[in-house]
Amino acid sequence: MTVPTQVGVYGGGRMGAGIAHSFLVAGAHVSVIESSSEAAQAAQERVASSVTRAAERGHLREEAGPTLARLTVATDPSGLAGCGLVVEAVPEQTSLKKQVLATIEAAAPDAWIATNTSSLSVDELAAALVRPERFIGLHFFNPVPASRLVEIVVGAESGSDLVELAGTWVGDLGKTAITVTDSPGFASSRLGVAIALEAMRMLEEGVATAEDIDTAMELGYKHPVGPLRTTDLVGLDVRLAIAEHLAQEVGERFDPPAVLRDLVAAGHLGRKSGQGFYSW
Repeated sequence: MTVPTQVGVYGGGRMGAGIAHSFLVAGAHVSVIESSSEAAQAAQERVASSVTRAAERGHLREEAGPTLARLTVATDPSGLAGCGLVVEAVPEQTSLKKQVLATIEAAAPDAWIATNTSSLSVDELAAALVRPERFIGLHFFNPVPASRLVEIVVGAESGSDLVELAGTWVGDLGKTAITVTDSPGFASSRLGVAIALEAMRMLEEGVATAEDIDTAMELGYKHPVGPLRTTDLVGLDVRLAIAEHLAQEVGERFDPPAVLRDLVAAGHLGRKSGQGFYSW
């Protein structure tokens, strides 16, 4: 196994917890860092619940107890000392990510560092680091434990040895890697958001219901989940932020439709709020 023995995850939300879960199952000791004791407790419960469910379904090689015994959750970044890899998994805000990445590098100067961004420039984020050659994008997908794909995003200064290592890590997690150069939205977000935005425009225009639009993609194009339901799972606020970023970087074809802006303004963010394009 090439996954480092000690892995750090900075941010214990849904994505961070899922990333922690995947590395724990691969046999690593995982340190999750959160911003407060309350957030740390929530992250602990999130990972524990996920790992326990996986064990109950027979998806683990061992019981949940020994797996979770390798998990540490804390608020002090010094807990990352000794990690061979640290994955940043905080919200999609450039300034926040830069601040966190600098903190990670200071706490674990010898670690490889990855960002889980789904759309932000890896090169721009790398500007926060003293050693950008040790930095790369690892774009995991939600839900992380069940998803089979990881997008490796190669920055201009990402070392070739790191790119090769990242591919082996992804394989050790039981997932498939695709490799893309740093560009707006990479491959997955750019295509996924383009389809979702067009589905939203169709809904606005009364072409079909959300259910029928999704069914068209699920049965007609073999998508496991339709674009509007996927948006609910990802989070409408997350999709809005990505669309706004792509509109700025790529062009007006990514301008968010009014229905997306209106739902986010009303607090309807998808599954996490109980209401989006669907009721949950």
